[in-house]
Amino acid sequence: MRRRPGSRDGPIIDFGTIDAMVTTSEPGVAPAPAPGMCPESDVDTVGAAASTPEAEAQPEAKPEPVKSTRIVLVRHGVTAETGKVLYGREDGHPLSEKGVEQVEATAARLAAFPIAAVYSSPIERTRQTAAPIAESHGLTVELLDAVVESDAGDFTGQTFTELAKLDSWKAVHRSPSRFAFPGGESFASLQARTVTAIEELAKRHPGETIVVVSHADPIRAALVHYTGSHLDHIDKFAVSPASVNIIEVSPYGASVLKFNDTGGLDELRAPEPAAEASTTGDTPASGTES
Repeated sequence: MRRRPGSRDGPIIDFGTIDAMVTTSEPGVAPAPAPGMCPESDVDTVGAAASTPEAEAQPEAKPEPVKSTRIVLVRHGVTAETGKVLYGREDGHPLSEKGVEQVEATAARLAAFPIAAVYSSPIERTRQTAAPIAESHGLTVELLDAVVESDAGDFTGQTFTELAKLDSWKAVHRSPSRFAFPGGESFASLQARTVTAIEELAKRHPGETIVVVSHADPIRAALVHYTGSHLDHIDKFAVSPASVNIIEVSPYGASVLKFNDTGGLDELRAPEPAAEASTTGDTPASGTES
């Protein structure tokens, strides 16, 4: 440091040194003064801008609250062939009298909730299930192809007793993640389209509760995904007719809030002899069935 003649004791800053510290600005823009110094005076300007009325008048921006979406997955009620025939996407299998009772009970259970929208697979049995739910909230059912039943291909229309005799059918339970219906859809594809649909609906309805009426396998595949399980464990997830399954989806993740809720324990009772569909262990609540 050098001293200015006649000055008070203390070092004098060499402004040549300051110049070397200033970062070069963009072309055509004057370089900013060094931190804490005004170019034409010795006044310390640190904190001056922050104390101006304009700065004090600006409130700090608050982050937007994260809005999650509650998606109520409802399986359709029973038909006369539920648990007996693999009819896949085949239409013409309306709800039985028992099925109608089931879906009316489910609609009554959901009537008290603020449902913003009701979506349904386009197949008759799901549309019949969605109708009373939508009606109780003054809504119209919106059809959603992405949650339709799996395409059973060449297996469509066969009984589970017949399918149990086929070697290719055994792969359904041994390695679902690798299985694809001959001439139809794979379980991996089924899961991908169902989860994609749920994620898109969550973006469409932030902060709302919606109902999606679908089938056993699409709902089970979604539950497998959102619980972090493997697709080969899909048979461990039972989804009863007219059951309620609730997933809460947010930008930060998802949680399963309800699983296979029917409001009672009837599905745990031993089935009637006539309802025993096959030797594969398929029941109306588990296994590949419509």
